[in-house]
Amino acid sequence: MPSAVSQPVVAKLTRAAIFLSATINSGPANETAVRGLCADLSSLLRAVGFRDLDARLSCVTGFGSDAWDRLFGAPRPKELHPFREIHGVHHAVSTPGDILFHIRSTRMDMCFELAAQIMSRLGGAVTVVDEVHGFKYFDERDLLGFVDGTENPVDQDALDAVVIGDEDAAFAGGSYVITQKYLHDLDRWNVVPVAEQENIIGRHKLSDIEQDDAAKAPYAHNVLTSIVENGEQLEIVRDNMPFGEIGKGEFGTYFIGYARSPHGIEKMLDNMFIGSPPGNYDRLLDFSRAVTGTLFFVPSATFLDNVDPDAAPSSDESHDAPMSAPADKPLPRAPARDGSLGIGSLKQEAGHE
Repeated sequence: MPSAVSQPVVAKLTRAAIFLSATINSGPANETAVRGLCADLSSLLRAVGFRDLDARLSCVTGFGSDAWDRLFGAPRPKELHPFREIHGVHHAVSTPGDILFHIRSTRMDMCFELAAQIMSRLGGAVTVVDEVHGFKYFDERDLLGFVDGTENPVDQDALDAVVIGDEDAAFAGGSYVITQKYLHDLDRWNVVPVAEQENIIGRHKLSDIEQDDAAKAPYAHNVLTSIVENGEQLEIVRDNMPFGEIGKGEFGTYFIGYARSPHGIEKMLDNMFIGSPPGNYDRLLDFSRAVTGTLFFVPSATFLDNVDPDAAPSSDESHDAPMSAPADKPLPRAPARDGSLGIGSLKQEAGHE
């Protein structure tokens, strides 16, 4: 049986990205338009990307829980649900988002052109609710001055971290992705002594060398985001990007984490916002505020290519329908189709959101 081809969730690092979140407007015609884009997205990507093959243009497309029911019905991915809002010492908000387009390239103009073509194709079927143009900042640093993404899984480890296998065979080759947009108070951060900044992150700022475990503060970011269950590290693949607008005084980090299950990222966020133990929260959040929060399922590229625009789910399809795969859908897991360099981990350095 042929293998399902994954979307390029572990594509190589790029210098530019656009993160585009949209909601689907009401009405069956709009849902048909979105399904039509699914089937044609690969050819649209090839057409734009062919202008400069060295620019490594890629696009990952994900769908929120409500959107999945509207577009595809049953079966549905086992762990797909809306982003879980967290009320702790700080607040992790849940915000609208039916579709995510994560567009990457070495050139921002290539990202921009693909985003424009996608939105032109969708027309009035969707409403953009969040758009972030990300850029690489010097030597992979965030705007807080620390290298972001040091402990990234690579090669097969990255695939193992993000690609669904037999645990949900109907959706083998897929992934989950959680996104959050964080705004930084750089004026307050920049007056914090570097030594204390390093204690908050758990790494040395200039060298990017991790602090010794014995020297780390219990509230260090890389302590609270290191998740171990049953003796194993839970890893994710991330491609965080800085963004900002000078005139607005808006500076931030767009957090994006891929995983084969959302559980590990959700545990990381609980530790950050509530604390482990409760009250021992991530002090980075005293300077960085989450203003969005969304969870999407990223189906395989094979699934997208096979979407029938006119195949609307029937009205009686239930969220609790049995998890059985369509007979014509390939099931086994397969490697991603665009690179294998991992871009993040819950191990030690899960991002400076």
